[in-house]
Amino acid sequence: MDPQDTTILVSAILLLVDLAIRIAALIIIPRDRKPTAAMAWLLAIFFIPFVGIFFFLLLGSPKLPRKRREKQQEINTMISDAAPTTDLVSNRDSWPPWFARVVALNRHLGAVPMVGGNHAALIGDYNASIDAMAADIDTAREFVHVEFYIVSFDDTTKHFFAAMETAVKRGVRVRVLLDHVASIRTVGHKETFAELDRIGAEWTFLLPVQPFKGKYQRPDLRNHRKIVVVDGRVAYMGSQNLIDRSYLAERNLKRGLQWQELVTRVTGPVVGGINAVFLSDWYSETDDLLNERLPPDTVLRDTSAQALDCQVVPSGPGFEGENNLRLFLALLYSAQERIIITSPYFVPDEAMMYAITSSRQRGLDVQLFVSEIGDQASVYHAQRSYYGALLEAGVRIWLYPAPYILHSKHFSIDDDVAVIGSSNMDIRSFTLNLEVSLMVRGRTFVDQMREVEAGYREISRELTLMDWNNEPRSKTVLDGLARLTSALQ
Repeated sequence: MDPQDTTILVSAILLLVDLAIRIAALIIIPRDRKPTAAMAWLLAIFFIPFVGIFFFLLLGSPKLPRKRREKQQEINTMISDAAPTTDLVSNRDSWPPWFARVVALNRHLGAVPMVGGNHAALIGDYNASIDAMAADIDTAREFVHVEFYIVSFDDTTKHFFAAMETAVKRGVRVRVLLDHVASIRTVGHKETFAELDRIGAEWTFLLPVQPFKGKYQRPDLRNHRKIVVVDGRVAYMGSQNLIDRSYLAERNLKRGLQWQELVTRVTGPVVGGINAVFLSDWYSETDDLLNERLPPDTVLRDTSAQALDCQVVPSGPGFEGENNLRLFLALLYSAQERIIITSPYFVPDEAMMYAITSSRQRGLDVQLFVSEIGDQASVYHAQRSYYGALLEAGVRIWLYPAPYILHSKHFSIDDDVAVIGSSNMDIRSFTLNLEVSLMVRGRTFVDQMREVEAGYREISRELTLMDWNNEPRSKTVLDGLARLTSALQ
């Protein structure tokens, strides 16, 4: 065969392969996938077939491996069997009329019941939250459970590590879970791992990407949860990772970036639900099903009129449904007066955009707090692409000033209900990340959150529709492109 014939043959084969890829993509990709995500993948494959199919095979499955999902179902069944058949709440008569349905939804999705008799305090000072966690670890008698997306041993966190070390020396079991990919990308991660070994903590990676050890799933499926539990008596949840406020990255230090967070310290029966999330993740990674619970009479239960009803809502690709998205949508459509959202990465899907804009159009006060600047260019531009539609609907947007990254993740509904946790209001948190949220019903907690929101508002700049319409076109050209790529899931 002469060279010309060979060239023709190779070209024909490549053309047939290209055609086969496109036909297969049309059949496979739309199956059990949101239309926006399917369209984004199809566009990628049709424009750059071989590159597109490579990334689809690498990143196209939004689910964890079957074994991991089966473990999650096993944990859910155990929680359901162990929990009472009715929610043990403080005062059901004081609930808004719609609230019981949301509670039932959460229990159906995540198995964890609503419980009353809780107390929760918000901590908005970055170092103060780490100080408080360390102080509670110093009181531990039985166990300390620590789970973070990012863990770093640095000048800001060294006293937290010291508290864990002294706890180990007292005979306390200290267990630490940290996300594999996020932690190995952190400055000084080898020193962090060495310090965990030195102090005697039991620790392991979350969702490790170690194919040669038989541990692999889609690399960008990550565990984004932030949890600390001490003896089943006190727990912490929120947006904050265990790392210096600058995240120690050189690019952050050059820009002078500082992260602003919000954490809640919780006591009461709901701590058991938060601990159950840790136990499920520990079991998923180690096959070790822990059974460390304190007797019920040791749990601090608030019996005052200000006691809070709380429900833990775990979510992520280990579940069949998008638990956090369903919770958020249920609350948005149930709101009667106001909705105030704080999210560092606000990239909603169509359902959430409709819920937010419809809430404003039915007369509610809807406000959104986001950062004036971004630490991740693609997410920042994707977020900006929604500003126009939100402002046109009448949503008020507040820009938290540089050099701070407003990393807090929470929102409040009317004067009754608030949610705080690790979940952003973006497609990644809804579909790809393991997250945990805490839904709280109680005026005292919402009042605390209102104070936090007022503090944000005092120093933020309101973005008006006129401001947005006057933005130079050159500044918005990347927004639409980033929005398109955000749909790849």
